[in-house]
Amino acid sequence: MQSTANYLWHTDDLLGQGATATVYKARNKKSGEVVAVKVFNTASYRRPQEVQVREFEVLRKLNHENIVRLFAVEEMGGSGQKVLVMEYCPSGSLLSVLEDPENTFGLPEQEFLVVLHCVVAGMNHLRENGIVHRDIKPGNIMRLIGEEGQSIYKLSDFGAARELDDDEKFVSVYGTEEYLHPDMYERAVLRKPQKKAFGVTVDLWSIGVTLYHAATGSLPFVPFGGPRRNKEIMFRITTEKPARAISGTQRQENGPLEWSYSLPITCRLSMGLQNQLVPILANILEVQQAKCWGFDQFFAETSDILQRVVVHVLSLSGAVLHHIYIHAHNTIAIFLEAVYEQTSVAPKHQEYLFEGHLCVLEPNLSAQHIARTTARSPLILFSMAKETPTGLSFRNPALDVPKFIPKVDLQADYSTAKGVLGAGYQALWLAQVLLDGQELMLRGLHWVLEVLQNTCQQTLEVTQTALLFLSSSLDTKRFSSGPGMPEFQELKGATELRSKLRALAEVLSRCSGNIIETQMSLRCLSSELSKNRDQVLKDRSIQQIQHCLDKMHLIYKQFKKSRMKAGLSYNEEQIHKLDKVNFSHLAKRLLQVFQEQCVQKYQASLVTHRKRIREVQKTRNHMHLIGGSVATCNTEAQETQESLSKIFDQLLQDRTQEAQASPYPMTPHPSPALKDLVPHMQELCNEMKLLAFDLQDNNRLIERLSRVPPAPDV
Repeated sequence: MQSTANYLWHTDDLLGQGATATVYKARNKKSGEVVAVKVFNTASYRRPQEVQVREFEVLRKLNHENIVRLFAVEEMGGSGQKVLVMEYCPSGSLLSVLEDPENTFGLPEQEFLVVLHCVVAGMNHLRENGIVHRDIKPGNIMRLIGEEGQSIYKLSDFGAARELDDDEKFVSVYGTEEYLHPDMYERAVLRKPQKKAFGVTVDLWSIGVTLYHAATGSLPFVPFGGPRRNKEIMFRITTEKPARAISGTQRQENGPLEWSYSLPITCRLSMGLQNQLVPILANILEVQQAKCWGFDQFFAETSDILQRVVVHVLSLSGAVLHHIYIHAHNTIAIFLEAVYEQTSVAPKHQEYLFEGHLCVLEPNLSAQHIARTTARSPLILFSMAKETPTGLSFRNPALDVPKFIPKVDLQADYSTAKGVLGAGYQALWLAQVLLDGQELMLRGLHWVLEVLQNTCQQTLEVTQTALLFLSSSLDTKRFSSGPGMPEFQELKGATELRSKLRALAEVLSRCSGNIIETQMSLRCLSSELSKNRDQVLKDRSIQQIQHCLDKMHLIYKQFKKSRMKAGLSYNEEQIHKLDKVNFSHLAKRLLQVFQEQCVQKYQASLVTHRKRIREVQKTRNHMHLIGGSVATCNTEAQETQESLSKIFDQLLQDRTQEAQASPYPMTPHPSPALKDLVPHMQELCNEMKLLAFDLQDNNRLIERLSRVPPAPDV
């Protein structure tokens, strides 16, 4: 046990160890509060006095949620060694998070955004206080869990920190070599004499490497055999890197250097976030300090990402879920353009549904009017543009599975198990993404069918209403009221108009039949989609993969424990060999389930989805043509009814004049034919006018139903 005046700890409670100090978990003697104590060793006292006290002074100056807090500076009884009493972060560091096999290929998007927010906020506080950290890396970013279960990351280890303004330089070298700026790496690691001075932007390079590591699970610059094995190549990669490249790799010994300008396909960040992040990485991973961004621009660009909101959009035509990062104050027109950039669907062809309802997005409105979405409840984008759904692009995790060596090598077996387990967790994540993708495709297409069915029903009702009116107008017997009144058929000009109405009625009747056939087809397809969705919801592949992973993780934990031993007894070694065999069998089973039950089903669903999309687009085009025909018929029927109305108006006028010109105007009992003719003519005229008005209303409804344009020619 060791102690200061107020704190007590045991040397077994080791949290971390560096060149000049060791960190332990300790407790307050009075309150029992858990803290971290940093105990400086004798090597630290060989440094100049100003360097020894620098960390105390820096920490006393800082006070921020994303900086590890300093509680006190005390001395150990007897030895007089300085002890920093600091905030305890029980969840380890960002490095320990990244070393978890679940994050072999980088953090999930939400966790990465938390890291980005915390690092940017912490660094902004440092710059406001004129401090350069000089040792930014995942191991110096501590993690704890907040009251609401959220991760909070804090910058720590200010042993290399010092006060430095933006225009000041320093010549001393600190830091961890994989995260060092190339100019510092040249002197500190390669031991080459040079007279370069360094500015605050060296922290930006370290931040860039750290963010790349967090996003991908690996370092951006990797020579063959690793950064520590081939330091000269490591230096070459960082200094010869082309502008805009964000990573460089050497895959073979003495092989060529390969550059990448994007994050790897295994990265779990959405393309929407990657599109925002990559330009930042390209501009802070710049070897020439004069070309590298300053902190002001870095803070501006990262804050721009963090202030954006995410709109989840499932493109049915592409069968891919997109994350659209926009500002709430942006217009919907900007949102539509952002969707176009990711989907290649032009704004004029974009139609949206949300939770089964059509969403009309007015370009001039604010993006705040867009529904609040999630990955499980996205906007559904349907396009009439002809496009072959390609689905999600991914790398099969089986390609990243290392093999165990035959002999027992505790360190190598642990590393291999960790790599295999990492590939297994990547398979689990992909399996969930593929399964969710299938369910969303089926759900979205089901909603499109419901909208189509509603359109069919409304068009059918309009068509049948028009038919009813036309049939009524063609039935003229009720307007013949006895001797003296001419039959409708004999009216001048009426015969041709009645023939035209009869032809229009035949067209509408055919349209009605086509709509009914379309409805039956849509009902069959909708029923098929429901059955497929039930099958997807009953899929148990995720549970099977998770079951394998749980067993593999137990073996992995044993391997992790065994690697710390000098050797194994005979019985322990036999168990270890058996665990290797079982681990390999579980991994094989896991990848088999992933390939046969996840990938193959997903690929089959894509083939079916392509056929259904084509069928739905064909139906939409068909309904567009029918809607056009019904609208045309309504227009012509309206014109015909107006013509008939004029005929009756003229007939009514003639009969009225005839009655007025009668030689017996004062007859108290006029002719029955003339007496009944005028009211009948008036009634028929009014009905003709009402019919024309109804047809006009129908036409407006048809226009609304027919606003969806047909698929463009390709």
